[in-house]
Formats: sequence, C-alpha cells, structure tokens
Amino acid sequence: MNYVSKEPINKGWSSDKKYCVTDNDGKKYLLRVSDISQLETKKSEFEMMKKVAAKGVPMCLPLEFGTNDEGVFSVQSYIDGEDAEQLMDSLSEKTQYSYGLDAGKYLRLIHSITAPKNIEDWETRFNRKIDVKIKKYTECPLKYENGQLFIDYINKNRHLLKNRPQCYQHGDYHVGNMMIGKDKKLYIIDFNRNDYGDPWEEFNRIVWCAQSAPFFATGMVDGYFDANVPLEFWRLLALYISSNTLSSLYWAIPFGQGEIDTMTNQAKEVLSWYDGMTRVVPRWYKEEI
Repeated sequence: MNYVSKEPINKGWSSDKKYCVTDNDGKKYLLRVSDISQLETKKSEFEMMKKVAAKGVPMCLPLEFGTNDEGVFSVQSYIDGEDAEQLMDSLSEKTQYSYGLDAGKYLRLIHSITAPKNIEDWETRFNRKIDVKIKKYTECPLKYENGQLFIDYINKNRHLLKNRPQCYQHGDYHVGNMMIGKDKKLYIIDFNRNDYGDPWEEFNRIVWCAQSAPFFATGMVDGYFDANVPLEFWRLLALYISSNTLSSLYWAIPFGQGEIDTMTNQAKEVLSWYDGMTRVVPRWYKEEI
C-alpha cells in the first residue's frame, strides 16, 4: 500500500516496529514490521488473526501481509481510541464490569478455534514448563517472601492438568492489550504471542486486570462462563497464576529494579488474594455481582 505519513508507536513489549500510517485519502492503518527471520511465525500469526476476525472479535483487522527491505510487514486496521488500562480508573464499577463481560465473551470466541490434532498433550507439555520455572526460580539469586507457597501449591495440584483440552490462545490476554475505541467498544490488540494450550491457562494474565480493575476482571470471568464459574476453574487458575508468578521474578532481573519491584509487589498481592494459597476463589472476585 502507499502511504503519505508514518508515525512510530512506542508502546508495548513486542520486538515488532509499529507505525500509524496514513494513505492518500487520510485513512489510518497500523503497520507492523518484524525481522525477516520471523517470516513463518508472522505469516502464521496473520492467518490466525484472520480466523479470529471471522469469529466476530473486535480487533485490528489483518489486511495485507508481505516482505520488503525492512523485513516482514503486516498492515492492519487502525483503532482510534485509548488504552483500556489507562481508562479503567475513570470508569464506574458497573462500566468496568460491562467491559469485562465483553472481554470474557470475546475470549470464548477466540477459544472456539481448535488446536491441531497432533499437538502434544497438555499435561506433559505444561509439567515440563513448570519444572523449568521451578528450577530457574530456585537458582535465581532473588526470592519472594513466602515464594515456596507457590511451589507447594503447584506440586499439590499438578494432577489438575490431566486431560485438559487445548485451543488457540491470544497468548497475552489482559486489559493492557485492549483498547476502547471512540465508538466506546472494547477492542483486542497484539496477537504476537499467540499459541495453543488449555483455554483456562489464558486467564493467567488476569492478575494485571485484577490489580488495576477488579470489577473488569470479575466481568471477564463471568462473561466467559456466563456467570456459572466451575470450581475446577478456580483451582487451575491458582496453579497457572502461581506458575506465572514464579517466572516473573527471574524474567524481571534484566529489566532492572523497577520491574523487580513490580513483580515482587505483585507476588505479595497474589498471596494476599489467596490467603497464602489456602483459598480457592481469589479475594478480587466480586461474587456479589
């Protein structure tokens, strides 16, 4: 496509270069550029985004894919709006919950895309991930206060991974990867960590939602399950959050003290939600709704 202006977008953790580009008619698009070594990965991501869009999920619509001198590029529709995470504080609890319901319903649509038949079974795959995370945490020079409680909970509940179904996953589904458009609709962005796995594992990032907007997080769970949340979900969620929290500490070290403090405080908050991993339903969940 031809465009007359190109402004960089410096947000997010993705290694992609992102730009807001404008064509001759003044219409805006999102341009993402990746290293040429990412060709197959990005091609797959683009094709999967088409499948998600076909399900009716409001998102950056995939329009064009190819390669050029800069590497691999994709052109997507541009969402004119604001980051959902930044807007949450200014919204009423009822509105936060309503957006959460939408996020849960959209996630269910994403999860209606099945995983390939030849995929490794989830129990084997995730246990291997857990083993690596526990090993790296154990070897990590830093430790959480009461971090062993996460390891104990994981080891006591590994059996819950048996016979879990797998589906397509967004890969980083939380309020930080959502936008509220000028039309007041919620949009899902950034599919660059997409994967396949247990649909319930996708909720492991709900920690970020629960910290900033517990009513949104509550709505997300209720929207996904039509307000009929199985107890087994909560047990597995605690396992997935424990696993994620463990790896967050050693992940943060290269990024400096600020990120280390963020993850340390988050671990403290997670332990308080779960009463030291003795409680099944976390305290942020607003059951009275």
